[in-house]
Amino acid sequence: METEHAPEAETEAQERPGWWHHSHPTFAGITGFFAGMLYVTAVPGAFVGVLRLLFTYETAEKLFPFVLLALALPIAMLVKRKTRRFAQFMFVGMVVTALVVLGVASLVLYFMVDA
Repeated sequence: METEHAPEAETEAQERPGWWHHSHPTFAGITGFFAGMLYVTAVPGAFVGVLRLLFTYETAEKLFPFVLLALALPIAMLVKRKTRRFAQFMFVGMVVTALVVLGVASLVLYFMVDA
């Protein structure tokens, strides 16, 4: 009875594409970049949302700079060797997203004021 289940388990393990996230050279880059994009947009938004639900507007405004403590996670990931490559691409995603948002916002303001 045990020999009947052993080939099924081996077949399931072989069918599952488990190699791509361990040895594929672009996995850390792609996931790190998109994690950085999400991190720079979603973390401050979620933080403001939670602050606004829990506190008054004035108190939430005073507590907002504490969102900078969220940068401790990517910095800690840079220290550990195993997550360093992911964290480097995460920082690239964060910087590129911030530059795009600031660039688009400045162009929109320029065209709104100019018109």
